[in-house]
Amino acid sequence: MPTYEYECKNCGRFETVHKMSEGPLQVCPHCGGKEIRKLISSSLTVIYKGSGFHTTDYRDASYKADASKDCAGSSSSCGSCSGGDCGSCASA
Repeated sequence: MPTYEYECKNCGRFETVHKMSEGPLQVCPHCGGKEIRKLISSSLTVIYKGSGFHTTDYRDASYKADASKDCAGSSSSCGSCSGGDCGSCASA
């Protein structure tokens, strides 16, 4: 689901996630204010985390080896998974 940015007259900017088929929010989830508007974001960044994506599943062995070295000292692996099952932490 996409992330949308809103601005509330009372409490400022915030982000929320909801389906594209849902209409824009009418009430601020933080303060309950009714004066909010949906903002147009200037950039779009797609983040591919975990398995199931071509960019993470079919990386070359050298990339996986480098990613594994980066994750080795961390207690929570790479932060994208729970212990090495995301493809980035997997050793070659």
